[in-house]
Amino acid sequence: MPDEQNWDLSPREARALQCELAPRVLLQPLPRSFAILGASDIGYARTSNQLVAVMVTFTWPELQPLETSQVISSALFPYIPGLLSFREAPTLVVAFRKLKTPPHVLLCDGQGIAHPRRLGLASHLGLCLGIPTVGCAKKRLCGEHGLLLSHRGASTPLILNGEVVGSVFRSREGVKPIYISPGHLADVESSQALVADCLGRFRIPEPLRRAHNLATDLRRALTAQHPVFQ
Repeated sequence: MPDEQNWDLSPREARALQCELAPRVLLQPLPRSFAILGASDIGYARTSNQLVAVMVTFTWPELQPLETSQVISSALFPYIPGLLSFREAPTLVVAFRKLKTPPHVLLCDGQGIAHPRRLGLASHLGLCLGIPTVGCAKKRLCGEHGLLLSHRGASTPLILNGEVVGSVFRSREGVKPIYISPGHLADVESSQALVADCLGRFRIPEPLRRAHNLATDLRRALTAQHPVFQ
């Protein structure tokens, strides 16, 4: 799918497009060998209605930082659960294109196929960019799961309509789990393995944590430039 797709859609049109695109998502193991991992995150400055998209790349598997790109743009699509990609993906695609050396695999702060129409942000981005993507979210959007043990590394399948669409994963003992799902050109098992290999001392995988911290700093800077006056 070309990244020049029309993003100027109504919510109804966006849902219809998700249903059209979802069958194009390919589920397969991630590459066994690759050199560059990317991580993406996005922040929203409410006072100026601007999105801050961040892409960070790392060597794999050493996770040494390589490159960072960032893009600031107006938020043109409303915040609607289940339609996050139509709000965030256009700016993230621009940030991806700004990288001198693009990643071979991209870790996204969002859902993959663990989505009511099987097309979360990670899946949509994967189709736009034509690379393997993995979704890693802090909250569950949909699906059910069984008991999750409390120790680090514990996992249990995330089930939606009888299908395994991801895994609920305990990244640190005693903390809330994260929700991992394949985006595009990935599968549940290899997606979980990738995230597990990215863990450091925090709940969030280290590449995503660094992207998130940068996006947060940029969002705060924008907010400071456009304060809310009482």
